[in-house]
Amino acid sequence: MGFGVIIGQANPESEGTAHDPAEAALSEVVNFPRLARDDTMWAVVASMGRATRVAEVFPTRMAALADRAWREQQVKAYAAFLRTARQPLPLYSVAPIRRADLPRSWKPLPALGFLRGQFV
Repeated sequence: MGFGVIIGQANPESEGTAHDPAEAALSEVVNFPRLARDDTMWAVVASMGRATRVAEVFPTRMAALADRAWREQQVKAYAAFLRTARQPLPLYSVAPIRRADLPRSWKPLPALGFLRGQFV
């Protein structure tokens, strides 16, 4: 849906009928379409068991995929430590998300998905 603007004014003496094409063009309604604001971003989602959290958000899917790959590499590097600490290994995925779907108090997750021994 857009909104319209009348450009120019019709000659009051012509009583709304335009005989001159230039005058007719000045009294036409021009519609300006509203541009849909795309607030879709790409989220890296961390899952541990039944709990899922948005780990990080990015404007492009490629950036989110790169972050997911980095996080998975960090999990592989610390897999032995996580097992000895009896921490489940987080699984990462990439999904589209709207800005409105993020909680107001959202903060990015650390690479391994937990702080002080708890999944954040």
